[in-house]
Amino acid sequence: MTERARIEEAVRETVHDLLPGLDEDRVRGSAHLRDLGADSVDRVEIIVALLDRLGVREPLASFGDLPDLDALTDLLYDLLHERSGR
Repeated sequence: MTERARIEEAVRETVHDLLPGLDEDRVRGSAHLRDLGADSVDRVEIIVALLDRLGVREPLASFGDLPDLDALTDLLYDLLHERSGR
């Protein structure tokens, strides 16, 4: 599994864990957390959980303007890539 695929899976699993009852088919890259029914508190909880899960430290403000889950995955990948110096 590629690193990006691992992050993508972490995003999907975290969204499912924190938004119980959400139809699995709705969690796809083009969806925004708001589209999935996440309010502002849910969105913060999802971001914090992902940062903890992936061991990334980044201000929450960095995640405010992301258009969809693909952009979230890309940002997390870039942050991990920066941290590892690759």
